[in-house]
Amino acid sequence: MRIALLEDETEQAQHIQSILSERGYHCDSFPTGQNFLSAVLHRSYDLLVLDWQIPDMTGIDVLESVRAQLNWPIPVLFLTQRDSESDIVRALDAGADDYLAKPARSAELVARINALARRSNPDSEKEVLRYGPFEINTQQRVIVLHGEELTLTDKDFDLTLFLFQNQGRLLTREMLLERVWGLTRDINTRTVDTHMSRLRRRLGLNPENGFRIKTIYQRGYRLETMKTQSQALAGEERAKAAND
Repeated sequence: MRIALLEDETEQAQHIQSILSERGYHCDSFPTGQNFLSAVLHRSYDLLVLDWQIPDMTGIDVLESVRAQLNWPIPVLFLTQRDSESDIVRALDAGADDYLAKPARSAELVARINALARRSNPDSEKEVLRYGPFEINTQQRVIVLHGEELTLTDKDFDLTLFLFQNQGRLLTREMLLERVWGLTRDINTRTVDTHMSRLRRRLGLNPENGFRIKTIYQRGYRLETMKTQSQALAGEERAKAAND
């Protein structure tokens, strides 16, 4: 799991990074809200940990910007010295998923993060997943479209499953190589581009089936939902009826 940490105190940031790295997590730390937002909006993270009081803006401001600009509900944990009931309510109302007062105990911090990760992916333990006309059997490793089984390689299946489980989320080429191919070293990212091009054709990702893979220039890809032709026609008919 890749975590972005907003913490302006160097010693505290290093301490949290050490706790998370011992559990096998990758954690990038940022001392200002602007640096944090720039990274979060242009890279792929699984979870955010926010301090409230930072030099250039408040953690609430950062959270509101994240919720307004990201296209998927990334889990957010507030980790701050402010622990009054009104502060907790304000953060949760602004879109935080959990709130933890400093100093955080290591085991509790990790447990909170693990719980948020599980809640953000409720389909991870289901055997059969359905997304519009697509049916994905995670045990048999089969994908069915409109009742017909698709012919896919093992890697195509893994990539398709990851895309559907992360709809609306920017997925960088580096993240896809890490999560789908299990590669962390630098290699030619054309591997990802080639597979994406093939998946567009094999999965029939078009308005008829309600999904598309959008290329985000110099950053990666995002699986987006689209209105099917029948939905578009139904919308036009409703609009026409409302005007009559």
